[in-house]
Amino acid sequence: MLEIDKEMLAALAPLGAAMPPEAPAVGDWRTRRANIDGLYGFLAAGASGDHRDITTMDLSTTSADGHDVPLRLYRPQGDTKALVVYFHGGGLIAGSVDGYDHVHRRYAAEAGVTVVAVDYRLAPDAPYPAALEDGVAAVRWASEHVAEHAPGTAVAVMGDSAGGGLAAAVAVVCRDRGIGPVAAQLLIYPMLDDRTVGTTPAVEPFLTWSVGDNVTGWTAYLGDAYGTDAVPALAAAARTEELAGLPAAYVEVGQLDLFCVETVAYATRLMGSAVPVHLVVRPGAFHGFDQFAGESHAARAAIADRVVFLQHL
Repeated sequence: MLEIDKEMLAALAPLGAAMPPEAPAVGDWRTRRANIDGLYGFLAAGASGDHRDITTMDLSTTSADGHDVPLRLYRPQGDTKALVVYFHGGGLIAGSVDGYDHVHRRYAAEAGVTVVAVDYRLAPDAPYPAALEDGVAAVRWASEHVAEHAPGTAVAVMGDSAGGGLAAAVAVVCRDRGIGPVAAQLLIYPMLDDRTVGTTPAVEPFLTWSVGDNVTGWTAYLGDAYGTDAVPALAAAARTEELAGLPAAYVEVGQLDLFCVETVAYATRLMGSAVPVHLVVRPGAFHGFDQFAGESHAARAAIADRVVFLQHL
């Protein structure tokens, strides 16, 4: 029988009190955006170790359609191990660099990496391919400026949830367009497959990102193409047929996550295409466990594993 990690279960009580009692209707992205951004604010306020010794700089680059993409660079003290382009979560419909400020600072400080956080455009205001092209532009910028901000280091892409899915898709585009090189992709409980519309009854009670949330996010991003064969392969990384030649991957997901099956399937396909993969499935862990239950042993172990991976790029 699947059970939730006891430390994580205890952490959910104050989180539940901060959330509305009823889930919004499927398709209601506005309410979800407000709820998600409010939740990120709640989590940021309670985050420990704000790492104020990290130097920040607001920059920008230009996307393929001429859009100005805001970037924020986080640089640790001393030598830096890598330049990591980070994509925040939010189901493709919510989130921001500001809401993830504490996340970016933590990786910069604990892993000793320079982080380039991407304020990509959100759906449905800017549907596919806006977020993807913003991400590609950010990697191009990082590749062109790595010698300036992180000399002698590798460029990697990283993200969680929707940001993890974007990091995966951006890695594919950068391979195809010859942008980079991208040394690694860190995909944390990534949103990879628009075709995921359900899970097992054993997992259903533990979902912090529900089927209704998922349908809403993908519909906002894909528009009328959602649910059809007209969805472009690059709109959802799991639809990409050719995975050979992609960068080494750190792939992580909780066993009680809606994205568990699609994440393991993608990691398995990467391995089958001779891509080096470090795959971790956390038992008893739900979507967003590292933020929602950050003091749990499982969350601490997850952060430590990611930090080690980043330090050895």
